[in-house]
Amino acid sequence: MSGDKDKIRNLLMRVPLFDQLDEQEIAKITAGTTEHHVRRGEAVFHRGEPCNGFHIMVYGQVKLVAVSPAGAEKVMRLLGPGESFGEALMFLGQPYILSAVALADSMLLTVDKSVLLDELDTHPMLARKMLAGLSKRLHSFVSDVKSYSLHSGTQRVIGYLLQAQETAGGPEIRLEVGKNVIASRLNLTPEHFSRILHDLTAKGLIRVEGRNITILDDEGFRVHSD
Repeated sequence: MSGDKDKIRNLLMRVPLFDQLDEQEIAKITAGTTEHHVRRGEAVFHRGEPCNGFHIMVYGQVKLVAVSPAGAEKVMRLLGPGESFGEALMFLGQPYILSAVALADSMLLTVDKSVLLDELDTHPMLARKMLAGLSKRLHSFVSDVKSYSLHSGTQRVIGYLLQAQETAGGPEIRLEVGKNVIASRLNLTPEHFSRILHDLTAKGLIRVEGRNITILDDEGFRVHSD
């Protein structure tokens, strides 16, 4: 196995989707996997291009975006290390319906459709894992629609920050992407997002210093999320 393929194999073995494959099976997946490096601001793919596999993030960050005819951008999903995307369209045989753009220098693995389908035919557990991942993503999408429909802008921002706090493991949060990107992800205008942060700051609930946000009153913060 070449040095590049050996590197890809080692990376794939860390992916939960493939962690139960034996050496021969992981070798087949490795043979059909390519490594891609994308610089910040570059597109991973554009809407309308064919989807011939699915992608796994190794490092960096990517946004999936919908662009209106007028050029307005809506961030649909933010992706970080370990996350995958493109599976549903790959199975449907449809082109990409969104564009993917790197928010930071990123590395991805792309698993070829034909190789994966062959492996799914002989490895039911792999199929179950993929179904579980797709189901989890569908549940997340439904939760997003519910949030946009039933929650105020302030509730959406607080929910996002509480989730970030949980990930950070403490009250100090670092926004890894720009506020405009977060606003779009929460279905808010940048101006509305900034006003909400200002209001929460004025109430003594948070402190904002650039991309660093500290939750000062956790209990009061959660009360405002209801």
